[in-house]
Amino acid sequence: MDYYVKSVVPMIESNYDNFTIVEKTIADFFIRNRERIDLSAKSVSEMLYVSEASLSRFAKKCGYRGYREFVYQYEETFVEKQESITGNTRIVLNAYQELLNKTYNLVDETQIARIGRYLNQSERVFVYGIGGFGFTAEEMELRFMRIGVDIDSVKDADLMRTQAVFQKQGSLVFVISTGKEQEDVLYLLNEAQRRGAKTVLLTAKNKGIFEEFCDEIVLLPSLKHLNYGNVISPQFPALVMLDIIYSYYVEQDSYSGIMEQNKGQYKEAGI
Repeated sequence: MDYYVKSVVPMIESNYDNFTIVEKTIADFFIRNRERIDLSAKSVSEMLYVSEASLSRFAKKCGYRGYREFVYQYEETFVEKQESITGNTRIVLNAYQELLNKTYNLVDETQIARIGRYLNQSERVFVYGIGGFGFTAEEMELRFMRIGVDIDSVKDADLMRTQAVFQKQGSLVFVISTGKEQEDVLYLLNEAQRRGAKTVLLTAKNKGIFEEFCDEIVLLPSLKHLNYGNVISPQFPALVMLDIIYSYYVEQDSYSGIMEQNKGQYKEAGI
């Protein structure tokens, strides 16, 4: 059975810090709601003591043309599925399923394809893991190193600052972060991009402050609002997204290899 359901909740969570106090009240309601109820603008505005105009502004901040489009997509979230297991097993598996569904809703395949091309075109790749994401950075290094990518992982904040000034055109910098405005992260992204390197940030928070320093911002699912989120490793969302990036890179790399091989054969044949 296919449990992947289009949901607006991951986008609400990613933009949560950009909302006003009133919009956060609206966001909290839609994140926590688990029932099929009357979601008309009139009904929700009366229930939350907010104006219908506030609902419209909230929906537009989430990327929709208006509240009606937002609610239409939101109602698609309510898909019935049969539960055949109980207890802790069900809790853990449901939490992972919810997380995968959030990833499904956030992933931008066009963006991932671009990042795959960055990897193909880069002379050297650096991946910086902040906090617990240091292990995720190491995992990325090991995986891409095995297929011939010149890649280094860094999880030390001081080394991060030191290496920032050595980035240059032809370098690709990945940063995996919780999304908090850590000074070291902003310094690294700013310096790397200023010196001509491509910069990719993987984060659970869509902060406008990062757009100035990043070529790509890849949104990760947030564990904060996840049901039973405390049973999930914080590294898991980043690992899933890196697996997706890896698969695109391998596919593009294989295609490039075939094209180069064909060019060589055509040249030998005098075509």
